[in-house]
Amino acid sequence: MKDQHHNIKKAVSVLVAITVFILLFFCLPDAFSFPARTVTSIICFGVILWALEPIPIGLTALIILLLMLLFHVAETEVIFSGFASPAIYLIIAGMMLAKAVNETPLIKRITYKILKKWGHHQKGLLSSLFIIPQIQAFFIPATAVRTTMMLPILSMIIKVLDAKPNSNLRKMILIGSAFAGNISGTAVMTAAIGNILTVELLSRYAGIKITYFQWFFYTFPLWLFLIPSIWYLILKMYPLSREERSFPAIQKEMDEKIKELGKMNKTEIRCFLILLFTVGLWMTEPLHHLHPSIPALVGVVIMTLPGIGCAKWEKVVNINYNTVLLLSVTLSMGYTLIDSGAVETIGSFLSVDWVYSFMQSPLVAVICVILFTQFFHKLISNVSTAVVTLIPIVLTLASNAKVDPMVLGLTTGLTSLYGFILVVETMPNLIIHSTGMIEQKDYLKPGFYASIISILATIVVAMTWWKWIGLL
Repeated sequence: MKDQHHNIKKAVSVLVAITVFILLFFCLPDAFSFPARTVTSIICFGVILWALEPIPIGLTALIILLLMLLFHVAETEVIFSGFASPAIYLIIAGMMLAKAVNETPLIKRITYKILKKWGHHQKGLLSSLFIIPQIQAFFIPATAVRTTMMLPILSMIIKVLDAKPNSNLRKMILIGSAFAGNISGTAVMTAAIGNILTVELLSRYAGIKITYFQWFFYTFPLWLFLIPSIWYLILKMYPLSREERSFPAIQKEMDEKIKELGKMNKTEIRCFLILLFTVGLWMTEPLHHLHPSIPALVGVVIMTLPGIGCAKWEKVVNINYNTVLLLSVTLSMGYTLIDSGAVETIGSFLSVDWVYSFMQSPLVAVICVILFTQFFHKLISNVSTAVVTLIPIVLTLASNAKVDPMVLGLTTGLTSLYGFILVVETMPNLIIHSTGMIEQKDYLKPGFYASIISILATIVVAMTWWKWIGLL
């Protein structure tokens, strides 16, 4: 009976997607040319399938790719260009780096040491759960990978502390970890796929190059603002009694785990040195001008070379190709949206006097982009899809209004990371929810307040730091 209900739900989801495609294809205004009308319909069709997931995301990506090719919405080279983008190779290399690192006990060792040091009381435990993903962000690209790596640790903490279902302690641990994962993508360009796509789109369609170091320079104040702010929010949302605030069992458990790992071995040391070398190349991009994908690929090669590496190729190459297909097709969608004229047509509909009047004030424009992106992200749950569909439109509006597109594109990309209210908005939310230890309703109240904090924090950083450095 349950399977039958599930199959009906899948069939309805597909039917809704097809209905939306047909309605858009026949009902969009005449201003939309055939390619623009078709690609807009295909993308909306795909977004619904990705959101409702009646079929695997990789299969949906292939269907979208085939539809764009069969309807010839753009040149074949443009439609396939997402697969040839350096951004995709950066993402692939990042996933492989994460696999290689996970083949060693390095990240576990760092995690255990942090938890042993600070995890014996409420504030320290929550601080540890916030600090760990921020450290991982420099070495482990993609929030999904970092959150997945944290799951066994979280399960162990909940078990050791005997955190009951629906208890404030369990919610603090799980919601705190999800929100910390969302924030961890802020300041490190390679730490979130949305960042990589933002940089790629700004480069391709606005001619604006943002290096790894520049991204960090622009965004680190926002990152430093959000970490303590969201930490304090979670602390206040889930108060514990005085007796519940001490966790000596955590310190004891972590001490045992560290002893089990033994001394740091040569493989871990090699892994750590290769990671430092890779991050060093990313940070010095202004000197050698290598695209970030190249240091990432260099890191993968060194990590898997026999004798000097730290992992076996057979293990490292076993990455999630559903994600690769999703992101490649998502980028192709963005390129095709522009090449087909769809973005220009949508931009012309939005190019009205009141929109232009908002765009003339950089600060007001930033605020409007933040608010609209938050709303848009609730409708388009996937971060990558939200970035790729929204940034071209924002860049077109900025170009038509004759204002600097860089800060608006950057704001769009950053705001897309901060999905706190709905489970489906970000991978950390989704992965934590997939444990079955927490429900969607548990995200609503803390997510609402966290969204308000992220909006205000971005506005404050725009008014101060971005103004001081000449970005705004």
